[in-house]
Amino acid sequence: MTGGGSSIPEVQELLATLVASKPGGRIAEMGTAFGAGARAIAEALPADATFVTVEPDPARYAEASAALARTRAEVVNARWEDVLPARGPFDLIFFDGGTRGETFELAISLLAPGGILVKDDLTPGGPVAGDPVREAFFQDQRLVAVEVLTTASTAAIVGVRRP
Repeated sequence: MTGGGSSIPEVQELLATLVASKPGGRIAEMGTAFGAGARAIAEALPADATFVTVEPDPARYAEASAALARTRAEVVNARWEDVLPARGPFDLIFFDGGTRGETFELAISLLAPGGILVKDDLTPGGPVAGDPVREAFFQDQRLVAVEVLTTASTAAIVGVRRP
């Protein structure tokens, strides 16, 4: 759905908009891939915000590191589950990597109150029941969430951690 691991331009615009709303924020991306989403975040990063993006695949990490070399993005080659918990809480997380039920629990726990969690690569309008992404966003009482169309055939979910 993302053309081989890169965020589509519409998601990049969504990320840039959300990042701009977080001056002084701590921002993280889980799953850098080739750095397209990370570049959108880095270019919109307020002067006093920080941004770390984590990619476990060495080849993708190398490509993303080169693509983000002249930005303020910190690119880390590791599993996000191993490095981000010690660096949280975060004001914005782009959950762009592979997902499993237990990873959502950890990702939500890394959000500061009022923090935003974004997940893209969804087909619009799917049922909540049986979909681990939608279940995590719409059934977890720590979040209030909304699904938004990013194109006519793609969607993202944006959740905010309740205080």
